[in-house]
Amino acid sequence: MALTREPEQPLGGPPEPWASTEMPSPRTEPPYHMTEMIEAEPALGTRILERLASPEGPAARLADQVRTAGLTGRPILVTGCGTSEHAALAVVEILREALKASGLPGSAGRAGTPVAVQAFEAAVEGDMAGPAGLVIGISHEGATTATNRALERARAAGSVVAIITVSERSPGAGLADIVVATEELDESWCHTVGYLSPIVAACAVAGHLTGRMIAATAVRRALVAGLEPGAVAASEAFAQRLAATDRLIAVGSGSDRPAARELVLKVEEGAHLPAAMRDLETFLHGHLAGTDARTGLVLVLTDTSPNAEARVTRATDVLRAAAEIGMPAGAILAARFDDRIAPALTPAGRLVVPAIPELPPAIAALVGSAVPLQLLTERLARARGVNPDPIRRNEAAYLRAAETAG
Repeated sequence: MALTREPEQPLGGPPEPWASTEMPSPRTEPPYHMTEMIEAEPALGTRILERLASPEGPAARLADQVRTAGLTGRPILVTGCGTSEHAALAVVEILREALKASGLPGSAGRAGTPVAVQAFEAAVEGDMAGPAGLVIGISHEGATTATNRALERARAAGSVVAIITVSERSPGAGLADIVVATEELDESWCHTVGYLSPIVAACAVAGHLTGRMIAATAVRRALVAGLEPGAVAASEAFAQRLAATDRLIAVGSGSDRPAARELVLKVEEGAHLPAAMRDLETFLHGHLAGTDARTGLVLVLTDTSPNAEARVTRATDVLRAAAEIGMPAGAILAARFDDRIAPALTPAGRLVVPAIPELPPAIAALVGSAVPLQLLTERLARARGVNPDPIRRNEAAYLRAAETAG
């Protein structure tokens, strides 16, 4: 079955009047809607950056708020649920990097530095940012209940509220002072566009913040690399090896932590394989006892920031430990680290993310790892005979479970 849409063609937005998406149309074989969304991402990323380049636009206004908060030490919270929670973690990494590049505080724990808060927790403790704070919601459709409650609480507490979402017409957008609209809607419920879009929007905000706009051509090259024939073949072989496992562990550190978390979510919702994320160091502290030769391991190691050498050394220790247990391990690696990790330590496979020197390290890592983790999941779903699009809500029990939880 061939692709049913042209990858360069813009995706549609929400209907008018606004409404949440319905379950994706069923497909009995690939390409799935998820397949087509991954193929669409290079052109999508270019369009988002071009739309958000205006110095008077919403990305620039949000950058002004981030800059002011950084200068004055105001709290900056970024919040979301599910894929959007992982995108929120990525947005934090991008904004921290941009603040540092601007000579402002960007280190974790410093006043005026962005931090990520899960949306339910932000809703329960809605005054965390306070009357001087800045709260940025990440919500692809703008209809996630916990996220919107967090924004409502933040607004009531007097915080400046912003949202990165698909449409200015969404419920979440109605709660925000600044709406950074990405405009194009994911057609699969196993969100890939929903993960990448806010990351690219954050790249635009970072460009306005630093005064050095992120080149759309560089972002496109980073995304296209994951779709080259060799990368696709490597993803398929990698997925076939992981398909024989009982569960998957993803590990990462630094700017790779959001990608490792997103990989776990994608694998569980898209391929229906139990999975968990471990921080690079945490994996070695007790969690090894729960693994065996039926446990797959994926290392995400694409962060080339100044702390990279320590991460490479410890990542090698993780892979050596996995080899002793007989775990089928693989990796998503920055090209810089490809010859640093012995092939024998990644018997399940490896996906190499090429260097894009024009991109700052956090952006290069987060954009560069997006397509590899998504394509690995999509091919894993194929290997397991699963349609990833409905995230199992085409099965009555899982649909009832989702409706029961609300």
